[in-house]
Parts: sequence; C-alpha cells; structure tokens
Amino acid sequence: MGFAGIVLSLGLLMYLAYRGINVLILAPILALLAVVMQGDLPIVATYTQVFMPALGGYVITYFPLFLLGAIFGKLMADGGAARAIAEGIVAKVGAERAILAVVLACGVLTYGGVSLFVVAFAIYPIANALFKRADIPKRLLPAAIALGSFTFTMTAFPGTPAIQNAIPIPFFGTNVFAAPLLGTLAGMIMMVGGTLWLNRRAAAAAARTEGYGQHKPTSADSSFSDEAGLPSFAVAIAPVVAVIVLNAIFTYLILPRMDASYLQRPEYGGTSLSSLAGLWAIIISLTIAIVMTLALNWSRFADAKETVNAGTMGSLLPIFNTASEVGYGAVIASLPAFAIIRDAVLGLFPQNPVASLAVAVNALAGITGSASGGLSIALNTLGEQFAQMGREQGIDPGLLHRVASLSSGGFDALPHNGAVITLLAITGMTHRKSYSDIFVVAVAIPVFATVVVILLGALLG
Repeated sequence: MGFAGIVLSLGLLMYLAYRGINVLILAPILALLAVVMQGDLPIVATYTQVFMPALGGYVITYFPLFLLGAIFGKLMADGGAARAIAEGIVAKVGAERAILAVVLACGVLTYGGVSLFVVAFAIYPIANALFKRADIPKRLLPAAIALGSFTFTMTAFPGTPAIQNAIPIPFFGTNVFAAPLLGTLAGMIMMVGGTLWLNRRAAAAAARTEGYGQHKPTSADSSFSDEAGLPSFAVAIAPVVAVIVLNAIFTYLILPRMDASYLQRPEYGGTSLSSLAGLWAIIISLTIAIVMTLALNWSRFADAKETVNAGTMGSLLPIFNTASEVGYGAVIASLPAFAIIRDAVLGLFPQNPVASLAVAVNALAGITGSASGGLSIALNTLGEQFAQMGREQGIDPGLLHRVASLSSGGFDALPHNGAVITLLAITGMTHRKSYSDIFVVAVAIPVFATVVVILLGALLG
C-alpha cells in the first residue's frame, strides 16, 4: 500500500498540475495522501516537521537567485533592453533567417539571466512579425522560442545563472561552470540540432505552400507597441555580458582568495567557502547587473520603483511553487516504501551513477512538469547517495553537476509543463498545432545531448 500510495500521489500530482491546480495546494495534500496510504505515520507531524522544513530550507538557499533574476528580467523588459537586443540580433542575422534570429535572441537574454517568461513576452511580438514577413508557419514559433529560452542556456552552457544550473552546487561542491567543455558540447547539440530541425520543418511547409497562416491577434500582440528611445545594442547587452563575465571573475579569481574561515563557526552554518562560492558569485553578479541596468536606462523607465516592485513580487510564486515540490519530495523520501524506488534507481546502472542520476532527474522532472522542481526533489532525496557513489568511483563532481542540470531540461517539457502552457498562451497556439515541434527541440534533442555527455564522461573519466 505504501508503494501504491507513492505512485498514486505522483500520478495525481502530474495530472492535477496539468489541469491547472496550483502546486502550493497540491504538494502538501498529495504528500499527505501518500503518508495516509503508508499507514502508521503521524500526518500533522509529517507536514510540520518534514514538509515545511524542506520547503523553508529551499527558500533560504535559493530565494536570492529567484528574487534577483526576476528583478533583472523585469528591468530588462521595461527599460527596452530586451527589445533592443532582439532587434539588434535580427539586424545582424537577417530577417530571412527568422528562426535562427529568434533562437539567438532568446538565447542571449536567458544566458544573461533574464527569466524565460520575460523573454517569451518580450520576444514574441518581434518574432511573430519576422515569421509573418518570412511566411513561415506560425505553428513553429513556440518551438523556436522554447529552443532559445529553455534548453541550451538553461542547463548546458557553462556559467548560465539559471536556477537549474545552481541547484546542484551544494550537493556536489561545484560551481556554475562545472564540466565546461561537455556542457558547451551539449548546448551546441541542442542549439544546432534544434535550429536545423525547425529550418527543415519550415522548408517542408514552404514546399507545400503552407505559409504563415491566418491567426487571431493575441493579448501579447495588442499590448506591444513601438517605443521611442530604445537603448543602443551595446548599452542593452552590457548588463547581460556583465552577468557572465563577473560570474567567472568572482568564481575563479576573487572568492577563492578570500579568507572565509569564519564560515566554520556555528553562527555561519559550520560550512566552507567552496560550498557557497558558486551561489555567492551568481548573487553578486546579478546584483551588479541590476545596478548597471538601472544606471544605463534610468530615463527610459516610466517608474523604476514600480518595475523593481513588480519584479520582486514576480519572484514569489515561482520559488514557493518549486519549494513546495521540494517539500513534497522530502515527504515521499521519508516514507519506508520509498526505499523500493531508491534502490531501483541506484541499481539501474551500478557501475555508472551518472546514468542513474540522469534517469532519476528526468523521471521526476517529467512527473512534476518542472525542471527545477524535479531536479530539487531528485537531489534532496538521492543527491547524497549519488555524490558518495561518485567519490567512490572517482567521478568528477563537475560531470555529476552537469548531467543533473542537463537531465532537468529533458522530460520536464512534457505537455503539462507550466512554461509550455504559458508559451502556447502567449503565442496563441495550441498543443495540437505546435507541441510536436516543441517536443523535438525541448525534449528529444536535449535528452540525446545528455546521453552524449554521459557516454563521453564515461570514456574520458
């Protein structure tokens, strides 16, 4: 009954989340359903002593990243920098390469720390105009935005400030530049492979004389208008570049030279700088980028205070959604029946824990429909075991970090994924029209890239 309770709970979490019920409600209810079916366990105590501490621990660790990322993205959008970057890339690449232009514009913004939701809203009007001018079917537009926004810059390219690249840091003692060569290779597989796929689909549609098609305007179309006084491309992209460059400087040059022996004292958690440097570097880099964005675009904000406030409030729901999924995972992991699942996952590839890690993260990301949620649950429940197996087998912690991050961006983009549903709403498309191409560029190709990294990691040690 305990194992059946876990399966039923996970199935309901996936189904009801797809039906639009908020995970803040779902996670504790379904976690306690599994507790009830396990039997002989205190329900209220499990909620207050297991679920809530896990939720709170996640918020304590990652809230600064959610907060700063949301503020930075909102400033980039409201100050016109996001649009200026998109138009600059289109001008360089050429409107005739509409798909590549959209992918690159989304990639530059998300690699610089702008939220994928902000990017989707900012890029869509320009991308839609490009597709219409090039007579490319609009049904391919969501896949182009998805490819640039939540694939290679979310999980693969080293240094990306995405939360999916930060979550593995405390578990493996790494930083956001973990396994840089393998990460870059995986990112190029996703970017090039996805772009080639979409161009091939566009060419096939052109051969059938399909064209852009007839579509009703969306709310994103009607809310977007030309604005005077956009920043230059150089001014717009400066904070984006700063995030990556400063991240590397603080990670490799400044923080390692600091005397942080005080961290060993109980009031500072009894920890070490190596376990915190990765997170500190992102926090400092995003903070400086926010100040840069404000300074460079001050006159372009209608109300800078309101923009910062909106970004602040916009960070709350995403982090509490993810933290609730972490609390859910902690409850499931505390159940005696979870030992069946744990032993099965760890025993899949006993000589290759990297492959077992990939399966665990992909499965949980697919079930929850969330890259960060699935990754957090997997590492909070099994991260210590994978780290220990890696040490015993001499596996580079950077490889474990990169594979964990890559795996979070595979099955997460199934139809019930919140980002997929939001993207389709923004573009005015439906699952029936556009999801098959989203699946190829955001699920199939990223999973293939992850397999390549696992194989190369095994060969290279």
